[in-house]
Amino acid sequence: MGARTGKEFLEGLLDDREVWLDGERVADVTTHPRTAGAARTLAGLFDLQHERPDQYLAVEPESGETVAVTHLIPRSAADLARRHDAIAGIARRTLGLMGRSPDYLNVTLAGFAGRPDVFRRGGNDEGTANLLAYQRHVMSRDLALTHAIVNPTVDRSLPETAAGGGEVVVHKVADTSEGIVVRGARALATLAPFADEIFVYPGYPLAEGDERYAVIFAIPMATPGLRVLCRDSYSSPAPAADAPLSSRFDEQDAVIVFDDVEVPRHRVFLDGDVDLYNRVMQRSGWTANVMQQTTIRAISKLQFAWELATRMAEAVNNTSPAAVEMLGEIWSYLELTRSTLIAAEAGAHEWGSGTWFCAEPPFAALRPTLPRWFPRVTEIIKLLGSHSLLATPTRAELANPLLRPLVERYYQGANGLPADERTALFRLAWDFVGTSLAGRSDLYERFYLGSPGRFLQLAQRQAARDADFALVASVLP
Repeated sequence: MGARTGKEFLEGLLDDREVWLDGERVADVTTHPRTAGAARTLAGLFDLQHERPDQYLAVEPESGETVAVTHLIPRSAADLARRHDAIAGIARRTLGLMGRSPDYLNVTLAGFAGRPDVFRRGGNDEGTANLLAYQRHVMSRDLALTHAIVNPTVDRSLPETAAGGGEVVVHKVADTSEGIVVRGARALATLAPFADEIFVYPGYPLAEGDERYAVIFAIPMATPGLRVLCRDSYSSPAPAADAPLSSRFDEQDAVIVFDDVEVPRHRVFLDGDVDLYNRVMQRSGWTANVMQQTTIRAISKLQFAWELATRMAEAVNNTSPAAVEMLGEIWSYLELTRSTLIAAEAGAHEWGSGTWFCAEPPFAALRPTLPRWFPRVTEIIKLLGSHSLLATPTRAELANPLLRPLVERYYQGANGLPADERTALFRLAWDFVGTSLAGRSDLYERFYLGSPGRFLQLAQRQAARDADFALVASVLP
């Protein structure tokens, strides 16, 4: 089949998936007023790859099919560079606001499939073969995936697998002639209402004795017993002119309930091996692989934030030292993130099984730091915008002949900036930092990479293990 169009993507969502929103089952996520905007945005990403095939598509060597570049397993630095260009184009189209655009899981799955040496450990030959076949299946059909790697939080004083009598976290409850049966829940599955399939893989290590929780698998979203419980929608019903971001970019987050779901044997990639389950994230190069995509997305979002903040200051002629300093602060975060990516890609190397990923140390430094920068960027935009973020008439008021003269007089900007342009700018800023979608985005950026404190500790342990402390030793007696 190869790379899909937006129309084909939307048609693929018309199945029997069980998506719940506001207490009601969503019959069609492509037309429901709270999900249609994001569905159209995602469809646009599929169309984009056909508008610019040289950037987004490539011929897969084994099958000869034309597929999305982000599905390909990188076998060289040149492959990573080509993947970079495709990811960057997607990130620019979404302004970096869709953390789980389909390319994210494309890259993730390709990375896992590129390391069969890791998955085969402990005699997991069948699971490895299943994984490789599944990655080819997803690539050939250009499927959009969601993932669910976080366990529901019940009682932080207990191990996650002990919560609710051990029945909350996803676990295997039976073997059948056709596969396995799983029960439990995972959170948060971003993009779930719009995904073709869900990929369940490790988020955090398991303890010895947790064999029934050590499962990795993938199934279609329309699988019987699979329920998608969405959070409140932050998709604005307002016209795009009034809600330029929240009318387009609410990718949704959901708790996924597996109510005795049967997973076919050929979709099971690991079953019961705790040691291998823990090794998948630690030894496969996951961070070095996935952080290329997420850093490129962060660069686009920071670039957008800096451009927006600069335009806001110009709109009211704010050239104060404090304002310029804050703008420079955002620019510094942008360039530090860009420099991290350059360093990581320059150090790319073969990780195993002929698969290439970026160098991990630059990403290990960025991973706990980036979540602290984004909230500061939001704060800066709020400080720069101040009350102007709330003085933003709608397009309806601009169109009203009685109100238009008042708006033009009292909402104009500096240096002859027309009221409608100033209003559009500050409405955009409010949608970026002040709406429900903006609040969700702030929370997402804080935690989607994991606990910053935990990863600072891991970075220090890794650095201390690898260091020879020669500089200090050179001056000690």
